Amino acid sequence: MSSLNQLYLLADHIKLSLLERQRAQSLNLDADTQDGHISRSLDQFRDGLEFLDSEVQRLQGAGDESAAQNITDSLPALQKQFSDLTSQFHGFSNPSTSSTTTSPNDPSLSPDFAAAQSTKPLKGSLRGLPAGGSANKTVRFTDSPAAAAEDPNAAVLFGEGRYRDDPTDSAGYRDQAEGMDNQQIHEYHSQIMRDQDDHLDRLGESIGRQRELSMQIGDELDSHVAMLDEVDGVVDRHQGRLDRARRQLGKVARDAGESKQMIAIIVLIIILVLLIAILK
Repeated sequence: MSSLNQLYLLADHIKLSLLERQRAQSLNLDADTQDGHISRSLDQFRDGLEFLDSEVQRLQGAGDESAAQNITDSLPALQKQFSDLTSQFHGFSNPSTSSTTTSPNDPSLSPDFAAAQSTKPLKGSLRGLPAGGSANKTVRFTDSPAAAAEDPNAAVLFGEGRYRDDPTDSAGYRDQAEGMDNQQIHEYHSQIMRDQDDHLDRLGESIGRQRELSMQIGDELDSHVAMLDEVDGVVDRHQGRLDRARRQLGKVARDAGESKQMIAIIVLIIILVLLIAILK
């Protein structure tokens, strides 16, 4: 089945990537740049195995026992390869994982596996390639658009959002790798990883600047809050003074009212005394 073939091809792709990483380590080169790419490929491998498990159940439910048995017979070997490759990727190497990594599923890739295990430094560059180009076998790890269109399982197996370095470039890696040999593809992968690292570094710097700006804004907000608290304190003090002044004015008004009453009483007493004196 096409899905099985795609998983076998993906497994070979991961094996070659692991071998290239081991070779880079043996040559004291930076091998960590491929870790993200290998990790994504392992995630695709795991998703593919899960899809095949569900596909077996679907085929058995549809009564297609032959196709279901074909997948069932291949699943243990693929699951073992996934387990060994995952262990190898995380540094847990043993004779079983090493044997899996160095054994291609497609015998035609044996020369590429042998080249990936070579400890000789890479020769050649992506720039200034001769017009005649090397005639070595080129290994590409993506299906052609026609094959993907003919096989609806491919979209389910790998998802519609396959990784491409430029989302606007529909051809992606496939066109860039056209005509390159395996060593040139390896250098091309390394260049892509370096570019991605540069983008991530710039993104990290931008995030750092935004973080500093947000911290400055936070400090400004804290200072404004402190100013508002101070204004609240001043307003409270003025309000207290106004309340005391109002109470004093009320007391003065009451005293004035009492004084008027006393004056009126005195005036009435004087008038009464005068009337008594006049009448006598």
